[in-house]
Amino acid sequence: METASGFKLNPDHSFEFFFSYGALDRSGGGQWKQEKNTIVFNSAKNKPADYTLLHSKKQNAAGITVIITGANEYLRKKIHAIIRSGAKEEQASLNEKEIITAKAAMADSIILLFEWCPEKRFVFTVPDTTHNYFEFRVEPALLDVLFEDFRLQLNTDGLTGPHPLDKTKSFQYKRSGY
Repeated sequence: METASGFKLNPDHSFEFFFSYGALDRSGGGQWKQEKNTIVFNSAKNKPADYTLLHSKKQNAAGITVIITGANEYLRKKIHAIIRSGAKEEQASLNEKEIITAKAAMADSIILLFEWCPEKRFVFTVPDTTHNYFEFRVEPALLDVLFEDFRLQLNTDGLTGPHPLDKTKSFQYKRSGY
């Protein structure tokens, strides 16, 4: 697949980041600063939520039900949940009715995971453990790439270091257009 990624460092010390992998596009931004030969990237401190709880209630049904709205069917199918009850965890995915169901009798937290953003984990602590129905809306920030003291080495050709989404390898970001 076609893959491209890059940073745009602006003179006002803001930056823009993009990542394109086939039909998947992710982006991010924030402020950059230079510390000797290192460029340090940080996103805004108040990070937007990936999901918003719209409604929860106790329903007369066994198990836990999680509804996801605010995204098309294709994206919703890539969202999975981990239902925690004490030390027990149960993994669940969207079923044919586009509902996430779990057999757990109660939940003290729900973790939502999106396949295309494996670095993100949305943890919702359930305030009322008698509730077994939860409806969440996907927010546009789900695809945002967030930076917290992300560092790249400055050299004559550009920047070198890990990728924000793959910190296991080193990449060369070549300078252009200056």
